[in-house]
Amino acid sequence: MSGTGRTGDGHGRLGSKLSGLAVAVGCVLFLGGFAWAAVMYKPYTVPTESMTPTVHAGDRVLAERIDGSQVRRGDVVVFTDPTWGDMPMVKRVVGIGGDTIACCDKGRLKINGKAVEEPYLQTKDLASVSDFTADVPKGQLFLLGDERSASLDSRVHLDDPGQGSVPRSAVQARVDAIAWPLNGMVGRPQAFASLPGGVSSPGPLRLQLAAVAVGAVLILAGAAYGPIAARSARSARSRSERATAGAH
Repeated sequence: MSGTGRTGDGHGRLGSKLSGLAVAVGCVLFLGGFAWAAVMYKPYTVPTESMTPTVHAGDRVLAERIDGSQVRRGDVVVFTDPTWGDMPMVKRVVGIGGDTIACCDKGRLKINGKAVEEPYLQTKDLASVSDFTADVPKGQLFLLGDERSASLDSRVHLDDPGQGSVPRSAVQARVDAIAWPLNGMVGRPQAFASLPGGVSSPGPLRLQLAAVAVGAVLILAGAAYGPIAARSARSARSRSERATAGAH
């Protein structure tokens, strides 16, 4: 009898240690995931409908803090340029330094003479409501909104120095996800993947969210062990007492 008691006691102590470890690891993952995301990402509110249907006015997006040198064609970026205004703006990069951007080839945008498909456009096969050509200087970016019929973008500034482009240094972040409403991740368009430099890789947001989710599960599981173990112990004692009473 005494040996059985010691075994049960040992199992209880082991369970308590494991539940404590689960809570500790869960807290590290949960808080660490949030802290990592806070360092890497910044929330922005999209000010206009110029990026419809990818993001809408008033949407809350999570944008990865990056250096302008990391920007690739197809990225949706947050930038501030005095020529465009004092507030952060959200547009899609369609051209980088050295590119020649032209429109339109059967409604499609041409980059260095190659027509690209843009499935994210608000109006299919309408890359621009008017024809244009621009040469992007080195170190600059050419930006368009996905709602090409209404977006005030690089096309409006074609007569400015740089033919509507902005310096890479103007970029503050790259949009990775729409946080509110919960519309999920903003993908990298494969239309630009075959061009020199390819497309950018997604940020670590999925990994950070996974860390937070796993941490939450471990915390809940570890915290639930105590009450569950106590209830099991009470049930076992109750059964043992009934058995003893029945024997007498």
